[in-house]
Amino acid sequence: MTDYLGYGYSALILVGGAVGYFKAGSLASLISGAVFGLAAGAASYQVSNNPKNVVFALVVSVLLLISMGIRFNKTGKFMPAGLITVLSLLMSLRYGSRLLQQ
Repeated sequence: MTDYLGYGYSALILVGGAVGYFKAGSLASLISGAVFGLAAGAASYQVSNNPKNVVFALVVSVLLLISMGIRFNKTGKFMPAGLITVLSLLMSLRYGSRLLQQ
């Protein structure tokens, strides 16, 4: 069972990091987008191969939820911090519920 939502989440993070770099010249956005996007992609690959293997995916989404939630709280800007916070919350709930169902 392919984790399409996880792969979409991963792609959005990667693209967001690139957009942050090209739009604002933020090297930090590029690096964090690449690190978190690739980690989310690797987690989606794991979940696709074994739907019960959600711990890494949960950790990645919770870390991104915390980091972008703090940023959203400081800036109050929905784009991009608020959007990634909401998506990370949804992915954390998704993976967390899968973990609890085991």
